[in-house]
Amino acid sequence: MYELQVEGMSCGHCASTVTKLVKQLDQGAKVEVDLAGKKVKVESGIAPGEIAEALTEGGYPARAA
Repeated sequence: MYELQVEGMSCGHCASTVTKLVKQLDQGAKVEVDLAGKKVKVESGIAPGEIAEALTEGGYPARAA
């Protein structure tokens, strides 16, 4: 499991969108969104950089924490 710092998340819709973006890359991924901390924990075989890139392209600038 790794953690990403994600900007632009402020509501449940944002959390749902971020989760969907991760699951488009890996349907079996486990995703935990912390809106207050602006963090997303992901358990996946996909590299953190790829997940961060997908989130950034989806409108949520992300980087490995």
